[in-house]
Amino acid sequence: MGIKGLSHFLKDNAPESTKEISIKSLSGQKIAIDASMCLYQFLIAVRQQDSGMQLNNSEGETTSHLMGFFYRTLRLCDNGIKPVYVFDGKPPELKSGELDKRRGKRDEAEEEIKHLQSKLEEGERDEEEEEQEALQKEQKERLMQLQRRTVKVTQKQNEEAKHLLDLMGIPYVNAPAEAEAQCVELCRSGKVYGVASEDMDTLCYNVPVLLRKLTLSEQRKEPILEVKTEKVLDALEMNLDEFIDLCIMMGCDYCPTIQGCGPANSYKLINEYRSIDAVVKAFENGDIVKKNWKIPQDWLYKESKELFLNPDVIKSEDIDLKWNPPKEEELIEFMVNKNGFSEDRIKSGIERLKKNLKKGNQKRLDGFFKVKPTESKPSKIQKGKVQKPQRKKK
Repeated sequence: MGIKGLSHFLKDNAPESTKEISIKSLSGQKIAIDASMCLYQFLIAVRQQDSGMQLNNSEGETTSHLMGFFYRTLRLCDNGIKPVYVFDGKPPELKSGELDKRRGKRDEAEEEIKHLQSKLEEGERDEEEEEQEALQKEQKERLMQLQRRTVKVTQKQNEEAKHLLDLMGIPYVNAPAEAEAQCVELCRSGKVYGVASEDMDTLCYNVPVLLRKLTLSEQRKEPILEVKTEKVLDALEMNLDEFIDLCIMMGCDYCPTIQGCGPANSYKLINEYRSIDAVVKAFENGDIVKKNWKIPQDWLYKESKELFLNPDVIKSEDIDLKWNPPKEEELIEFMVNKNGFSEDRIKSGIERLKKNLKKGNQKRLDGFFKVKPTESKPSKIQKGKVQKPQRKKK
């Protein structure tokens, strides 16, 4: 989920922090990608045209994720990008509440699916032609929508995706916890140029470069959005601590937010009091009195902030990223013989991969210089900025 409303908030309040770039401008760069998010995207989006069902092999096992990883990786390599995928580990305990909500929504969708399937079966026995056809069409569309909501990534699908990447010669990392945090660790150390993710909470880990829509831009003909945390902090006139506090107040995966407050008011409060601690004290002292605003009981905002400031990651010096030639025969065996993909297309993909990975070994000029980790610093007030709420005078 990320941070509620953060992308729209930055568009309004920190437009200079984001710029549109083309995928060609990333040629020669190494990019860390949240693989777990990709898995969900593929299982939801890669489906049969006629039925809307996931792709399956002859044994009835899902193969949508394999097709997604294979062709997305090829497209990235075609554009000179060297991807490294990062898989989620064990989620932090604080995230259990958010995961329970998602499970609840999935259970509700499954119940509605059963109800709709029953209605469709009854409709097939009904002889009222035109009305029944229109109703069935509507029910089938709703059924397909609900089926996407019930998608759950299995451990087997995770392992199959990793096996495919290994056969393709593409490196991947098993994060101990959140994939985004591990991606940022690789980026801050200079092992990769940027992090490709749609989760805006990636900014809370102080990522130097966040790339949004990287995996969608070519298909939808949209530009990639490059967001830099340093520019976000500068535009909002905040340091990293204050920005994380703002994001927690706006709503993150780890704890609830102040009920009824909303992004705009959260921004005003952080600008005035400069920290969640000070906001909480202001509520307790009666300095902030709003009937429809309510601070959650046992609010674990401090613990949530600690997860952003000191996430559980593998240090970059302990990770060796290598892009290797694809294992041709094993790839054909796995993708064609075992999972039923077209032999001609897989062989064509292998040739593209060999050509592009070889070409990608030629370094960009900036690859000869070490990238220093970015340090959060107090922002400078610049002319021409969006009007900011005034700080509270002491």
